[in-house]
Amino acid sequence: MNTIQAIAVAILQGATELFPVSSLGHAVVLPAVLNWHLDQRAPAFLPFLVMLHLGTALALLLFFWRDWWQLAMGILGRYDAHHNRETRRVFALIVLATIPAVIVGFAFEKPLRALFGTPLVAAGFLVVNGVLLLFGERLRAGGHRPLSALTARDALVIGCAQCTALIPGISRSGATIVAGLLRGIDHAGAAHFSFLIATPIIFGATVLEVPKLLHADIPAGTMALSALAAVAAGVTAWLSTWFLMRYFSRHDDWALNPFGYYCIVVGLASLGYLLIV
Repeated sequence: MNTIQAIAVAILQGATELFPVSSLGHAVVLPAVLNWHLDQRAPAFLPFLVMLHLGTALALLLFFWRDWWQLAMGILGRYDAHHNRETRRVFALIVLATIPAVIVGFAFEKPLRALFGTPLVAAGFLVVNGVLLLFGERLRAGGHRPLSALTARDALVIGCAQCTALIPGISRSGATIVAGLLRGIDHAGAAHFSFLIATPIIFGATVLEVPKLLHADIPAGTMALSALAAVAAGVTAWLSTWFLMRYFSRHDDWALNPFGYYCIVVGLASLGYLLIV
């Protein structure tokens, strides 16, 4: 992987991790379409992947630092009784929404990994992702419940929806936002919760790869390139989050539609190209 490819993949990761268009699907399909021969089993790819996830997770943590600070202070009992109780409730909902993906990820890690390098599968599920976004927009529950009204059942439904993102082509943020809409939460609130639960998931995925990284035979120069890619992914992720939070708050009636059409067009075009070439 050269520097241009590394930066391109990093920017792609930073944007598509938050946009509801599937970062994993793009990471599988794009190199195949562009004929980039990226060996994901190569010793140099593991530190690159770890640093990309670290950069994205840090960007989310920085963007929502006030949320995490308030949660930490509430857990430590630094506010009044009502505020402490409310922040602990929100923290419990984040934990609850994270559990399903952890369980499913561990249980089905090997069969899911087999799909990672299959561009045709990823392209097909990009189309499925687009259809889900469009149907989610049309089937959303009535009303505009605020994020503060989130219940344990809501968090569990959103957490279960997050599991579908383990399939290349299905967007984690898209699935969780759609689940939030179906529970009657508005786009901005659903996106806010989606990005909050993304932080521990991405950090967790990074931590799980660290032991492998410590025992890997990493080629010279790999860490410098990976660090540069991490910065590119982090900056892109922060800008993507900034844009999306404003976008969802201003276009609550149809916000997912452009992403749905995009996924369908890109998925079908990629399928056509991969089947012909």
